Amino acid sequence: MSVGSGGAGTQVGSGGAATESSGGAPHLGSGGASEGAVCPGVCVASCDTPLSPQVGCVTGQTCCAPTAASGGADSTTSSEGSGGASEGSDPEYDYGAAVENTGEDCTVADLAEAGQLPSIPKFPDPFKKLDGTRMTKASEWRCRRQEIRKQAEKYVYGEKPTPELVQGSVEGNKISVHVEDMGKAIDFSVDIVLPTQGQAPFPALINVGPKGGFGGISLGESRILEQGVAVIYYDHTLLGQEGTAEQSRGKPNPGKFYDIYGGSHSAGLLMAWAWGASRVIDVIEQADGSVIDVSKLGVTGCSRNGKGAFAIGLFDERIALTIPHETSTGGVPAYRIVDILNTERTDHNYFGLNWLSNNFEPFVFKDNVSNVVKLPIETHELVAMIAPRGLLVLENPHQRQMSAPAGYAASAAGAEVYKALGVAGNISYHSNVAETAHCSYKQEYTELLERSISKFLKHETDEPGEIIVGAAGMTEPLANWKDWETPTLEADASWNTAD
Repeated sequence: MSVGSGGAGTQVGSGGAATESSGGAPHLGSGGASEGAVCPGVCVASCDTPLSPQVGCVTGQTCCAPTAASGGADSTTSSEGSGGASEGSDPEYDYGAAVENTGEDCTVADLAEAGQLPSIPKFPDPFKKLDGTRMTKASEWRCRRQEIRKQAEKYVYGEKPTPELVQGSVEGNKISVHVEDMGKAIDFSVDIVLPTQGQAPFPALINVGPKGGFGGISLGESRILEQGVAVIYYDHTLLGQEGTAEQSRGKPNPGKFYDIYGGSHSAGLLMAWAWGASRVIDVIEQADGSVIDVSKLGVTGCSRNGKGAFAIGLFDERIALTIPHETSTGGVPAYRIVDILNTERTDHNYFGLNWLSNNFEPFVFKDNVSNVVKLPIETHELVAMIAPRGLLVLENPHQRQMSAPAGYAASAAGAEVYKALGVAGNISYHSNVAETAHCSYKQEYTELLERSISKFLKHETDEPGEIIVGAAGMTEPLANWKDWETPTLEADASWNTAD
């Protein structure tokens, strides 16, 4: 045990795959686990709210949330539409999962190469599985999500590898990370700013971007700290460095991720940034939980950093709350729509910087033709990938390049999956703001921001989210892009877990 000047810290390490390590505060999540997994709560004879799926307990015992086994918290009434508890029961939330990828054990069929894909002019059906059948049960979402994840890796972001070894420490105001894979090793660190109110272990918001660096923290450091939430400043550019705009595509990517996996690895910069954030979470997870509560993590960023925040939330289910801010193309806005809006078209984005994988090139706008209609997924399915966890999309329709109408349509379509899973209150969207500069904070965001932090990072309330869209951001209504019906799914899976 080593102690830093800012409080207790722990030197930790793991000899296996990072996602298999345990320790720290228990995660209470809804996703599945592979054979041999440890119960993320406690094993007892019986309880009122067993976790799903049941793993890690001997015959005759049930894997339960700690509070479920000990009597739970004070009762409360959940808000309508939140997917929470009924009147008089313990408060329920949809937190981050216990592992990076709950669908890792799902079997996904081989995916077609880009040249073999059919044209899909409108938004693909998120409920339609790769075998052609549609979901009928909520429990099918875990593996349906894995199908979408694999498609996102193959066609958009590139592969996210799992390293052999992750070690590190959480000491005072710094998290140090050491990663080894393929016979190579890298080291990097992130800074922590702890709040002066509240009590450790603190919930934390990962900011994509270093303290004082490019983009800053668009939500405002003091606004987050005042809510008793720590800020983790993640310098993502250490993992993947942007080259010269309009001159980088086709060249090897530099950065610590590529030092291990090679500059020509399929992962674009967004995936490299997501991979690095997951390694930070690995170290937090391995620690003793005395500084940061790994079950209460969020991520945010604006513009290109917002694209990174969105990718981090997509590809690591331990993130309880994702807050992408004015991401433009490569983030929340639908690719099919940005090519029509002619704001930041797919070719502008793809050839601008290496944010997306080289694998995306077959779908790029070319010769006055939008080829993205052959992309078998769309960003509304990426929005849905975050379900049932918390998502707050913040947009500014007055900045045309940010393509807010395409972001609204994607968010509204993704919200249909939240609705079908019974957690409609876990997604929020806000674009009804006054005209202000790109990445500036809008006071109109405050209520939804504080509500989301209270629910997903502090576990204090269960108020439902809202979709608040201004007229300037609603020029592409969902009805123009959705030709599938939202099913009524059999509620055979509980996404909610008591703290």
